[in-house]
Amino acid sequence: MRIAVPKETKQGEKRVALVPDIISKLTKAGLEVVIESNAGVAAEYSDKQFLDAGAQIKTGDVLTASDVVLSVQPLTVNQIKSLKKGAITISFLSPTTAADVIDAAVGAGVTAISLEMVPRISRAQSMDALTSQALCAGYKASLVAAELSPKFFPLLMTAAGTVTPAKVVVLGAGVAGLQAIATAKRLGAVVSAYDVRPASADEVKSMGAKFITLELEALEGAGGYAREMTQERANKQRELLSPYIASADVLITTAAVPGRTAPMLVTAQMVSQMTAGSVVVDLAAESGGNVEGSVAGEIVTTSGGVKIWGGKDVPSQLAFHASMLFSRNVVNLLLLMAKNVDGKPTGVIEPDFSDEIIDSATLTHNGQKREKGK
Repeated sequence: MRIAVPKETKQGEKRVALVPDIISKLTKAGLEVVIESNAGVAAEYSDKQFLDAGAQIKTGDVLTASDVVLSVQPLTVNQIKSLKKGAITISFLSPTTAADVIDAAVGAGVTAISLEMVPRISRAQSMDALTSQALCAGYKASLVAAELSPKFFPLLMTAAGTVTPAKVVVLGAGVAGLQAIATAKRLGAVVSAYDVRPASADEVKSMGAKFITLELEALEGAGGYAREMTQERANKQRELLSPYIASADVLITTAAVPGRTAPMLVTAQMVSQMTAGSVVVDLAAESGGNVEGSVAGEIVTTSGGVKIWGGKDVPSQLAFHASMLFSRNVVNLLLLMAKNVDGKPTGVIEPDFSDEIIDSATLTHNGQKREKGK
């Protein structure tokens, strides 16, 4: 069976779905790998590297004759229509924001597998692309904040006197938040963090940061995400967080749930209490934003001199390693569907819906939309 990797079509997307180092896992499984020419250039992977790793390089259409298509972003509707019936696509594919692509997959008889829908269970950790890409985003958030801030992050003892460390507040202690905390700590900042899930406190403290405790009910949700809060609770949370944010040199917000609008955690009035030169990094800007006034892909400077950086394609800004991690995730998921006979690979990929991971992640199959367990 042929595995194809096309060039990404979304503007600003620099990642590639497969990297050369992982190709051998597929060829050893009896699979043929075809990479569209220059698909990996933006992530610093050349055609020669793919060729040397055992892949074929093709200029132009790599989709029509392929059995499985791997991509970071969803294929376009026209790309889906070009696939042969029964082909499999694996990519990020949100059921709530890519309805047209899903409908096209149904019409084309294509099996569409969504990386967002991979369940958060122990056995699926190596396939969890949301987590690996969130790690990249969290790391980048602290680097961006350090670059934009007019202050040093670390404590410095100099002949000219002592420079006090920057105070960083992180809202959201999921994968991105924890990585932002870890990176800010490595840079020498004093870090505090808040999450609506009290269970996150131990993880925050393990990173060397202080956990901000508010007198509010916990909001533990399914799949490791926080559940939605009432407006009354949201207002109370903002009120209690205001003094922490006002005293911060840097605020990093990371609260997002795939396929949903990001919760508004910080109002413009809260930002106005920060001192001139302070920096806000909103990683959720693309999905509505955690911070009022943030714009995805832009730096907005408030009248009070606070810079608000709106994240856009953030993992793509670390395309080399983001692609490497993504590639491992997607190949682990793909090989879960590889058929073996007497322990030997057959070169066949076939979804097995008795497997919880495949069952949860597959959105369309045989010309129909699927629901988990059906």
